[in-house]
Order: sequence, then C-alpha cells, then structure tokens
Amino acid sequence: MLTVDFSRLPVGAGDRVLDLGCGAGRHAFEALRRGGSVVALDTDAGELRGVADMAGAMAAAGEVPAGASARTARGDATRMPFPDGAFDRVIAAEVLEHIPDDRQALREIARVLRPGGQVAVTVPAWLPERICWRLSGDYHNVPGGHVRIYTRAEMETKLAQAGLRVGGHHHAHGLHSPYWWLKCAVGVHDDDHPLARAYHRLLVWDIMKKPAATRLAERALNPLIGKSIVIYADKPPAGTQAAQGAGTRSSRGTRSSRGKGAARGDDATERAHAIA
Repeated sequence: MLTVDFSRLPVGAGDRVLDLGCGAGRHAFEALRRGGSVVALDTDAGELRGVADMAGAMAAAGEVPAGASARTARGDATRMPFPDGAFDRVIAAEVLEHIPDDRQALREIARVLRPGGQVAVTVPAWLPERICWRLSGDYHNVPGGHVRIYTRAEMETKLAQAGLRVGGHHHAHGLHSPYWWLKCAVGVHDDDHPLARAYHRLLVWDIMKKPAATRLAERALNPLIGKSIVIYADKPPAGTQAAQGAGTRSSRGTRSSRGKGAARGDDATERAHAIA
C-alpha cells in the first residue's frame, strides 16, 4: 500500500532515493523496483533487517532491475549520516508527526537533497487525525507516538522555511480513516474486536484485490477524509532566492522519537548493508 504517488515523484534508473523512517520499507521497495539506488533509513534494527531480507528476496526473484540497489542505514532524522546533496529523491512518509523537532528534520531533508531534487512528505491529515485524538488518548499518548496534528498550511509553511519549493498535494487512504475511528472507539489495542476485525479484513481484501468499487469509493473519499495528506516539493537550484539557507546542518541536533521504527534519536552512526 503506497501513500506517495510515483507519477508525481518519478524515480528512474540510477536515481538516488532516501526513504526516511522507512519502517517496513513499502516505499523503498517501490523505488527499488523502478531502478533506484535506495537507502532505507530508520532507527529500528528489526525493521531494517526485515527491509534487507525483503529486498534480497526481490533481487533473488528477479524483481530488481539491473543497476538498481538498496541498502539500510540506522540514524536520526535530525542528524542524518549523509553528505550534502546525497539524494535525488527523498520520501518521508508518516514520520514528521512523531518528531519533536520537525523543523530540524526538514532542514536535514533539504540538506541531503541535491539542488533540483524532489521530496514527498506525508503526514496524517488534520480532520481524520483530530477525530482520532478526540476518540482515544491511547491513540497518540504512547512512547514515540504522534506529537502534533498538522494542517496543510502548517506543513507547507515549514517546508518553505526549510528552503524547499512547495508543489502539489493530494490526500490518500480515505477508506482507512473510518477504520482508525472505529479502532479508537472500541480500543486502539483491541485487535480482536469483531467490528475492527471485520473492517481490517475489508482493507486487506481491498489492498490485495483492488476491486473497482472500492477504488472508486476511495477516490471519492480521499479529498474529504483521506487519512494522509501528501505534499510534494523540490529544492531550487543553488543561488535562487528560495534556496538561500536551505539544507544547512543545524547545531541543534536534538534527538527525536517515533514509534514503529521511525528515524528517531539513536546515535547517527550509519549502519549500511548492501542488499542488491
């Protein structure tokens, strides 16, 4: 299940791609399939092992184009272990809402992105997230949980302040918002509740089968209650006004945290492993 639209963040052969806070690696795998040279960054060693294993299995199955590669790296989103301009594309999917110093993380994204490079940032959309917070404190009051609710205007302003040039946006996963509202209502951790289990089976069926009816329903629901908002931006060429001050490493490298294996505040030492 992808949140980023790769027709709006094109990845081709040889593109250097960073999947920041990669988690289980869904966007890293898609970038790899498209021929990218992918780095999956996270702080959860277990997640990174899973990403490495899956990418290796993809290569063994012939799903990785010639010249494409992937590796994992362990590090902190606010102090990334990469040189300036190291990547052509950066994906930060459902990461920033977990990081206390999100402005520093955005400055780091701008720093490691080359001039002319593109970034896709996804965060929970304001309305679905606000409802989840109202229904259940357990939804966000957990170690590494969500620390803020973004409006689109706030996210776009912070991207611009980091020196990035904001482009288009869209919403995604409209069918998933009611599931999370239901989970918050019956108990976020109660996976065995009959209603939650039934809705989860529906979502799995939709992801696997992609029937026309649910695809049409989600497209209609996305602008209204899409669980995520996706914002695209680029880094202007060096010397342009929007690029002034972008991408500089701040001395305020405060540590951050994220549940479910995001790029958070461990040491920023890279642990890279060749995958393909």
